[in-house]
Amino acid sequence: QVQLVESGGGLVQPGGSLRLSCAASGSIVSTYAMGWYRQTPGGLGKQRELVALITGSGRRNYADSVKGRFTISRDTAKNTVYLQMNSLKPEDTAIYYCYAENPYNHYPYWGQGTQATVSS
Repeated sequence: QVQLVESGGGLVQPGGSLRLSCAASGSIVSTYAMGWYRQTPGGLGKQRELVALITGSGRRNYADSVKGRFTISRDTAKNTVYLQMNSLKPEDTAIYYCYAENPYNHYPYWGQGTQATVSS
């Protein structure tokens, strides 16, 4: 059973930065597709939005709304995936969830979420 534990959320002013971390149990970071989704306030019941994804081969995909501002990376030695978020905007306020997908059966795993709030 894969477990994902996020950290790094918090309160930041517009234009600021945050770095989210997702520590995975087991050595999956180099083989699983891993990424970050977010759910906005009042968005319960709304579908989570894909923010960034990195595949096992290292290919990266980003939502248009974060391109040029967010960067996803991974450290296979630490079994950790990161999301560096720069030039943050109030509309980036959301609960950010770490995601991992088994490449063989496509089973999804989710972290518990971490809140990022962008406000002055």
